[in-house]
Amino acid sequence: MSERHAKGMEVRRRVLGDAHVDRAEAAKTPLDQPFQDLITESAWGNVWASDAISPRERSMLTLALLAAMGNFDEIPMHVRATRNTGASPRDIMEAFQHVAIYAGVPRANHAIKLAKATLAEMEDKP
Repeated sequence: MSERHAKGMEVRRRVLGDAHVDRAEAAKTPLDQPFQDLITESAWGNVWASDAISPRERSMLTLALLAAMGNFDEIPMHVRATRNTGASPRDIMEAFQHVAIYAGVPRANHAIKLAKATLAEMEDKP
């Protein structure tokens, strides 16, 4: 395991939580192993590991980009991660306000729907 991969796993666990990462690791197969290594090293070991911006800011950017690009399947995971990044529900809504203006109201509206449902689930499971 490379140093970047090890750092990526550390950051991934800090942001997403051990339970999520453990489930993802258990579901890994030889088919998707290269992809998992790629995202662990590049997304988590490089981008998320950078200290150029705060985890809160990075979380807000990630949510906005996911919504703007229509990558809705990832939004609940990153909303749950806000428990660890410090982004508040208001921060999430501010990010989606930007999405509405710069990428379209329908995408922001759907992202808000997903965020509201995820935040409600999080209240039920502290």
